[in-house]
Amino acid sequence: MAEFRDLRIAIIGAGMGGLGTALAFAKKGLKNINVYETASNLGFVGAGIQMPPNVVRVLDRLGCWEEIEKEATDVKETSIRQGSTDEELAHVFMPDMREKYGFPHCTGHRSSLAGGLYNGCLKEPAIKFNFGTSLVKVLSWAPKPRILLKSRAQDEPFEVEADILLASDGIKSLTRTQMLSELGLTYEEADTGQAAYRIMLHRDQMKDDPEMLALLDCDMAVRWIGERRHIIAYPVSGHNIYNLSTAHPDTNFAGATNATYTTRGEKKAMFEVFGTFCPLVQRMLDLVPEGEVCEWKLRIHKTLPTWVHGSAALLGDACHATLPHLSQGAAMAIEDGAVLAECVSKIPADKLDDAETVAKTLKVFEMLRKPYTTTLVDLASHSGRVLHLGEGKAKEERDRLFRDNGKSGVVPDKWASPDVQKMIYSHDCVKEVIEKFDEVFASIA
Repeated sequence: MAEFRDLRIAIIGAGMGGLGTALAFAKKGLKNINVYETASNLGFVGAGIQMPPNVVRVLDRLGCWEEIEKEATDVKETSIRQGSTDEELAHVFMPDMREKYGFPHCTGHRSSLAGGLYNGCLKEPAIKFNFGTSLVKVLSWAPKPRILLKSRAQDEPFEVEADILLASDGIKSLTRTQMLSELGLTYEEADTGQAAYRIMLHRDQMKDDPEMLALLDCDMAVRWIGERRHIIAYPVSGHNIYNLSTAHPDTNFAGATNATYTTRGEKKAMFEVFGTFCPLVQRMLDLVPEGEVCEWKLRIHKTLPTWVHGSAALLGDACHATLPHLSQGAAMAIEDGAVLAECVSKIPADKLDDAETVAKTLKVFEMLRKPYTTTLVDLASHSGRVLHLGEGKAKEERDRLFRDNGKSGVVPDKWASPDVQKMIYSHDCVKEVIEKFDEVFASIA
């Protein structure tokens, strides 16, 4: 007799969400998992990334955390500073993350996280990667999703049928666009007005500057804040690379009429953006080689009317893209995969071919995740607004709260605020499915 492990799972996209989803389904025992990725290989690039306790909990269950942790920095404290003077506004110590939440708060290189997930997937014979393969369109959503794909290895597009289609195809998701269009629904991009530089400085570049070297060798994240802009920085790759990520006013993309997300920047423009910041920041920015300045548009969309259609579901940035100010983007995508796998594992054997049961199961995923991810997306946007305040009473009150240093349980930088950390880091997404699935499933008409 067939069981849920026999379901054919098709995943669009091999980013953090796609990799985490594939591995989560394999760990639940599913035998037929295909991942379709446009790129010819994963080509692990990118900058630093934060791995808070809530996602480390999932990575540990997936069996890949031990490898990832080897190069990670265990963050024990954070310093929030005035960008123009380097004066410390607040210093939040976080030495007891493991004791409080069972897992550490770490930073690392994106390649370490993606590589750890990918290596975990390679150990699972059920997972097949189809690189150089792009989604052309979804031909049907139910009862069995059918998709049209185009491979670089062959001239003609080809069709694939699955039992469940999971779209982890990012903020520019083709699946989302087609899904909502066919349902007669609309969605809007929420203009953030923000862009980002992502910078990685190597030890060799910093070794002759004692101030820089001290930052590289400590277990601390630093946030320099100013009006409408900030920089967050921390060591990665075994303390051999110092990662800096900025947020600042979007000028290069503001007038664009297309969906451009990156552009080659100029060092001169970068210095103009952060020209009022302190000498330490200026010296770090000066280490960026001319011609290697790249700027990203920070894009999100408003809350979607649905994540599910038939036997297909969206996950990760395809349905809840976020600003980076809470450091939860990749974490939420990986959690999505774990929740989906847990939900699907609850489909009864005699209902595997019942389109209504499959659709309701995917809807449980949405109903469990959507309120939570929406809260985090909104918190990230709020935190950005607070960090970027200009002179005035609101900034004075913010700085007063910073000086209180979390004694009230609240820090204006929500990423470092004990109350927000408790809400997010103690959240066990899989446990929530186990406890609430039956109740939520029964509530769906």
